[in-house]
Amino acid sequence: MWTFLPSGGLRVTGADRVDFVQGQMTGDLRGAATPGMVACAFLNVRGQIEQFARAYKRADDVYLHLDAGQAAPLLARLKRYVIFDQVELQDVSDDLRTVHIWNAAGLPGWNMDGPDAQSFELGGGVVLAGRVNRTGTPGVDLHYLARHEAAVLAALDGEEASLDTLDAARVRAGIPDIARDGFLGVLPQEVGLNVDGPLPAISYRKGCYVGQEIMARLEARGNTRYHLAQLAGDGWDVGAAITHAGKVVGQAGLNAGGLGLARLRKDLPEDAEVEVNGIPARLQSLNARP
Repeated sequence: MWTFLPSGGLRVTGADRVDFVQGQMTGDLRGAATPGMVACAFLNVRGQIEQFARAYKRADDVYLHLDAGQAAPLLARLKRYVIFDQVELQDVSDDLRTVHIWNAAGLPGWNMDGPDAQSFELGGGVVLAGRVNRTGTPGVDLHYLARHEAAVLAALDGEEASLDTLDAARVRAGIPDIARDGFLGVLPQEVGLNVDGPLPAISYRKGCYVGQEIMARLEARGNTRYHLAQLAGDGWDVGAAITHAGKVVGQAGLNAGGLGLARLRKDLPEDAEVEVNGIPARLQSLNARP
């Protein structure tokens, strides 16, 4: 099966491309292999997520794969930090398309034992592929030129699965999607991006970046007030307030297949009765508390 992913992307070239992006993102791009891929966030000075991306490190460029609508604001942000850096920034959102391959075993050109980022010929052109877990089992995000779309899709095995079907699988597996779950504007550790979370995207050893001081304080303190949890229920909107005993205790992510992820207070009892915009919900699972 494969699923279209609403996407955007930036291409960064120039002699200083790796060091420049390294100084903005939470992941350790410099320490990654070439080719390689690093999940990361771009934070504000308060340590809150502005964008989430997967950074592909290649021999000649860095490709930042983002959710739809995120490329333009990240491009504007990065341009503000270009001073003497030898870099060029390009929004390639209109030129590229992305699908997620649920099971890459039958993907022509993909080496199951190879690196997390690979390039190979498919559908009359060169594609970029990255090993990504979106369903609880690692699959592949496949990036290709829009003009090659018909040929690329014809080369894929299996049928198309809707984005709703993919969302239901990832929510069931407890894997957040930062933009689709409405988790922008919060601390990475609160929504599963910590080193031991379901979507690790932070390095505490990589050096300075915007928001790094806050991350260092959180590492030293050892916890946050909120963490990623799962709710059973249906019928609420992304970002809806979660309440317990009349008090707001969190915010809901996307609801899919009778489940939803949530940013929830850690001090909430596991048997607590909660509501999401007045709709009863049940705590399905909570991350282990430190």
